[in-house]
Amino acid sequence: MGKLFADPTAEQCGWLKDKWGLSWQVWPRAMGEMMEKGTPEQVARVTKATLAMKKFDIAVLEKAYKR
Repeated sequence: MGKLFADPTAEQCGWLKDKWGLSWQVWPRAMGEMMEKGTPEQVARVTKATLAMKKFDIAVLEKAYKR
């Protein structure tokens, strides 16, 4: 199985590279659920919070979702 490692040059969080140099974006299941089930306003707040992060902070995302 290939190894994934954090890409130190990534501008946003969740980006990894495999051993062949292919980039992947991963995110927490909770974030996917918020994006799938949220209202357009909730999705916009979660997206805005995400774009400010280098590393996912679920507590911050949940706070943006519930606000």
